[in-house]
Amino acid sequence: MAEETTPEWAPGLSSGFELGTDGPRVIMVGIDGSDASWRATAYAAGLARRQNSLLAMVYVQPWMAMAGAYGVDVQGATAEMAEDLAREVREHAEKVKDVYRTRWKFITRRGDPFTVLAEAADELKADGVVVGASEKAGHRIIGSVAVRLVKAGRWPVTVVP
Repeated sequence: MAEETTPEWAPGLSSGFELGTDGPRVIMVGIDGSDASWRATAYAAGLARRQNSLLAMVYVQPWMAMAGAYGVDVQGATAEMAEDLAREVREHAEKVKDVYRTRWKFITRRGDPFTVLAEAADELKADGVVVGASEKAGHRIIGSVAVRLVKAGRWPVTVVP
């Protein structure tokens, strides 16, 4: 029987290979219903499918403090948006279930998009985060969620145009 040796460049590592432990386990994508977020979701779904990873889709219901002062039902509107997104995802997953088998989950939380996405990525131990490029002009000045996630430097971030 051959003796296992550890290469000089990898002290403390075993040269044995563990089947099924290579590659990312969780790919997380931020989704908000915009065209860019749907493109990011499609890209992330392809990654998850090819890598046999869990696709975690996170929708962040925004806090709109001033809307309540004007009598706007923000909680109802954002909860309805979350339900619509989840329904669209389920419908699409049902259409392609015989062709593509991807494990997925839809998560919705309320708060600041950057903060919630960062917390979710940490909790899920995401191996990669995918987001759509911002379509808002103001983000060129103050920075988008995507730029803030990249600058956080805690996970690989892919920004899909």
